[in-house]
Amino acid sequence: MSMHELEIVKVIEKIKDLNAEKVGLQFPEGLKVHATKIARQIEQETGALVIISADPCYGACDVSDVDMVDSVDVLVHFGHRPLPLDYVLPIIFVDAYSDMDLLECVKNSMDMLKGYKKIGLVTTAQHLHLLEKVSDFLEKNGKEILMEDGAGTIKGQVLGCNFSSIKNLDADAFLYVGSGNFHALGIKLFTDKPVIVADPYLGDAREIEEFADRILRIRSARIAKAMDAKKFGIIVSSKKGQSRLELAKTIKIMLEDSGREGFILLLDDVSPNILLPFIDLDAFVMTACPRIAIDDSIMYKKPLLTPSELEIAIGIRRWEDYEIDEIKYC
Repeated sequence: MSMHELEIVKVIEKIKDLNAEKVGLQFPEGLKVHATKIARQIEQETGALVIISADPCYGACDVSDVDMVDSVDVLVHFGHRPLPLDYVLPIIFVDAYSDMDLLECVKNSMDMLKGYKKIGLVTTAQHLHLLEKVSDFLEKNGKEILMEDGAGTIKGQVLGCNFSSIKNLDADAFLYVGSGNFHALGIKLFTDKPVIVADPYLGDAREIEEFADRILRIRSARIAKAMDAKKFGIIVSSKKGQSRLELAKTIKIMLEDSGREGFILLLDDVSPNILLPFIDLDAFVMTACPRIAIDDSIMYKKPLLTPSELEIAIGIRRWEDYEIDEIKYC
């Protein structure tokens, strides 16, 4: 099924074992194209009614168990590994493994890894099954490979909002195998170590330094603009895996102690249009998905800060102590 190996046979066996009459399916955006085909197969082989979640899905932090609890007996969530959360439905998590060759882009990273002996090796869920092969290749080329489990993640895995698997690695540099820049940016900001991206989708390797510098300049500008803000909206997600209400309460007190006002806003999906009615607020603080403030900041007319960025804006944290925000699951 394209690049992804979806274990439908095992899913069907579990559905039969549960005697489920109504089955929910949830996919991240990149896998929704397979939804109707999988639904048809499940209905034909189990006799169950299948209901497909058409809402956006941003990760294992965004499982639609609460939304579908009155509609289905079991929910099948594709593309992500489970997080240590309490679900109100039986959940079947199905990995969506990529069958892409990783070694070509890793080979292209070797020149950039020269001078570094101890390499922290990380990737995302879809490439985890091939990470040992990458590790073996690097070790044969003289590298010492470091990988650990994290809070809610397995050996060598990072999330866009959680970098606990690299927290204790005494690495000289990090090699991130995967696409895009966000995970690599998080590793860079979390460790302040050299980070190289080996991208199997582009087939190349690149350093993250220039991109990280550009993002930090943008973040500095957002923080500077928020320094004069008096009224803040504190965004809290209703998504179980992103909800940090206690943090929002702490931020509200912090703002009040600094002579400012904070108003807690509870949202499901965060978007610029949803925040438009709050025209009296000068800036916003994101306690939901940390990626929104970083990835989507250009879409927001008013400053959208992470909690640590707010601390810089109100003068209780130094810019030199900048930290990327992460959600701690354990």
